[in-house]
Amino acid sequence: MQKDNPNAERYISIARACLRAINDTAENAGSREEKIQAVYEAIDQAFQAEFADYRQSVAIMATVLERIASGQLDGEKAADLARKTLDQQPESTRSAPMH
Repeated sequence: MQKDNPNAERYISIARACLRAINDTAENAGSREEKIQAVYEAIDQAFQAEFADYRQSVAIMATVLERIASGQLDGEKAADLARKTLDQQPESTRSAPMH
């Protein structure tokens, strides 16, 4: 992955978590299956951590869209609420593609 890719930091963080898990399991006693499961869990935890901002933004935006869709806001209030919501979303979720 090229360094100018907006997701390079996420990729590196997940890769490091995977390598840490592989190294940790190589040193520990346990069955092959337990070691594989530990690596899978480390990968899952890294992904969950890296995409927490996305999940939170999606939840907030869904709530705002539900409020707008209810029809209780006039056009200007709906547009204002949409602008405020977009302004508050984390920088990491603004325009960077997820993959």
